[in-house]
Amino acid sequence: MKNFITILCITISLTGFSQNKGKALLNEVSKKVKSYDNISLDFKYTLENVAENIKQETKGDVVMQGDKYRLNILGVTRLFDGKALYSISPEDEEVTISSLINDENDAITPSKMLSFYEDGYMYNLDIEQNIKGRKIQYVKLTPIDSNSEIKNILLGIDAQTKHIYNLIQVGKNGTKTTLTVNSFKTNTPLSKTLFTFDANKYKDYYINKLD
Repeated sequence: MKNFITILCITISLTGFSQNKGKALLNEVSKKVKSYDNISLDFKYTLENVAENIKQETKGDVVMQGDKYRLNILGVTRLFDGKALYSISPEDEEVTISSLINDENDAITPSKMLSFYEDGYMYNLDIEQNIKGRKIQYVKLTPIDSNSEIKNILLGIDAQTKHIYNLIQVGKNGTKTTLTVNSFKTNTPLSKTLFTFDANKYKDYYINKLD
C-alpha cells in the first residue's frame, strides 16, 4: 500500500507538470500566431473511419486575417467576411449565404484553427516525434464539455518555430480527421477585396440565403 501511494503521488506530480508544460507551450504558440497580421496555409486534409471503411484525402489552402478567412477545398470556396459566410460552388453554380453557422461552434473552423485551444479544453504534454528533421511536440487536448462530439485532439507543434504542424482530431463516433500544414506563410501582401464577396461575379449562380 505504501508503494502504491508513492507511485500515485509521483503520477499526480507528473500530470501536473505535463499540464503546466503543455499550457506554457500553447501560450507560446498563441502569442506567435497573434503577432501576425495574416497567415496563409497550404494543407492536406485526411478523414478516416475504419469501422465505416472510409478514407478520404484532399488538399486545400486558406488565408486568414483576424476572424476573416478564404478557404478553398474540394472545389468549393468558403469566404467569411467577419459577418456572413459565403460557400461558392462553381460545379453547382450556387452560392450559399449564412451567418457563421451555429453547429460549427464545436468544429474547428479556419478562423479558430490556430487559437481554438485557448478555451474549453484540458491539456497534457504528449509524445515528441522527429518528422523529416523537425522536432514536433504533441499536446493532447480533451474537451471539458462531456457532450462534445470530439473525443480528443492531438496538436503537433514545431518546437523551433512554434507553428502548428498538424492537428489530429478523434471523434466519439470513431472518425479521425488529420490536417497537416504543408506551407506556413505570414504577413503576405493581400488584396483589399480578398475577403469581400462580389455578387457581380456570380450573376448566373443560384443564390441560396439561409438566414
